[in-house]
Amino acid sequence: MTSGPGPRVAASIPSLLLLAWPIIISRSTQVVAGLADSLMVAHLGEASLASVTTGAMNAMLVFILPMGTVFIVATFASQYFGSGDVAGARRYAFYGLLIAGLAQLLCLALIPLLPAGLELLGYAPEVREGVREYLRIRLLAGFVVVGLEALANYYAGLGNTRLPMVASVVSMVVNVVGNWLLIDGHLGFPALGVAGAAWATVASSGIGFLGLLACFLFEKRGPRLPRLYGHELLRTLRFGLPSGFNWFFEFLAFTFFVNVVAAGLGTTALAALMAVMQLNSVSFMPSFAVASAGAIVVGQAIGANAKDEVPHAVGLTFLLAGGWQAAVGVLFLVVPERVFAPFTSGEPTGALLAIGARMLRISVGWQLFDAAATTLAEALRAAGDTAFTLWMRLLLAWLLFVPGAWISIRHFGAGAEVAMLWLVVWIGALALALFLRFRGGAWRRFNLVEP
Repeated sequence: MTSGPGPRVAASIPSLLLLAWPIIISRSTQVVAGLADSLMVAHLGEASLASVTTGAMNAMLVFILPMGTVFIVATFASQYFGSGDVAGARRYAFYGLLIAGLAQLLCLALIPLLPAGLELLGYAPEVREGVREYLRIRLLAGFVVVGLEALANYYAGLGNTRLPMVASVVSMVVNVVGNWLLIDGHLGFPALGVAGAAWATVASSGIGFLGLLACFLFEKRGPRLPRLYGHELLRTLRFGLPSGFNWFFEFLAFTFFVNVVAAGLGTTALAALMAVMQLNSVSFMPSFAVASAGAIVVGQAIGANAKDEVPHAVGLTFLLAGGWQAAVGVLFLVVPERVFAPFTSGEPTGALLAIGARMLRISVGWQLFDAAATTLAEALRAAGDTAFTLWMRLLLAWLLFVPGAWISIRHFGAGAEVAMLWLVVWIGALALALFLRFRGGAWRRFNLVEP
């Protein structure tokens, strides 16, 4: 069903913003949901705050491999759409849903292993129990979490970023209302504390996915249930798994840093670190949304055989993403105490506020590096150049960041602030490596759209 090139998105700041603003809202709703979970349990004390933030991070560690894998759905959808084959783009959404099904099987297999696995980590007993309960609930929803990401990437590849935005906004509202009902118990619901935050997140993901799935199944782009092909599924995995492992190994390094390195610094430092990372998601998620919009433009240009437009699109994308992260960085630098204060309502001594403010100032150092790395990684992913990004994330995370932070803290007794400086070094090195790769032009040789 090829009918000529589709209406591609042009590489300009207005068109990027038009494409990006629904993605920004979609990603921002994830930030709001994460912050709501943290802020709405903060009054229960440091242990509950650490349990929810650390539990959410460990849940994402499980989800990030299949989620990163289905990001490739946007790449295929945008390139097939750019070449005029809309029905071909639709098939790749189904391959994303198949990957989501495999992810749920993995989640169910991990649930019985949680108690033994968490015993190996350095959490305080009350934090360990809270993390276990939170994870046990969150892992029940692996299919809907990954499936929602697969369908959102399919629609994004077509240039329709508003429909996933609506699903994300609905999910956010359900999450916040669910927190209010279930954390402290309102309107006759039980007060579940940490478990309530987990159930609210599961409900929000499920409702958002079902709404987007209904739209997908009843749309009029080719057969409702098209014939699928084994070689296309393998092609999805061939290019998608490196993308998934990109995210997994980088996130694994950060999780190792939190669970093994930072956990030994004490509950206060751990709670402060995780709250700072939640706040940094305010700068990262909109930036990632802009980078995703840039990747859609890149993918559609490549599908239409207009690769010379790609560098210009990437430059404009970095201008927008970097400008946003720089602005947030200035806020973190000037008034860190005010920004961090909402996390300290249940902390009477002020120690949490002091260490959190110091960490927030240090995080300013990686804002532009983060914008560059995200923009370049998304552009290379849109071209199908996913293996190089995988190896760079893997090598820099495990040969530079993890050993550097481990030696600094465990052998030289450095504090959490030094560990944060290692994050700056890590992200800066990744940004440089991806810039050199993109400038070298290897991405021009990849071909994802089959004849």
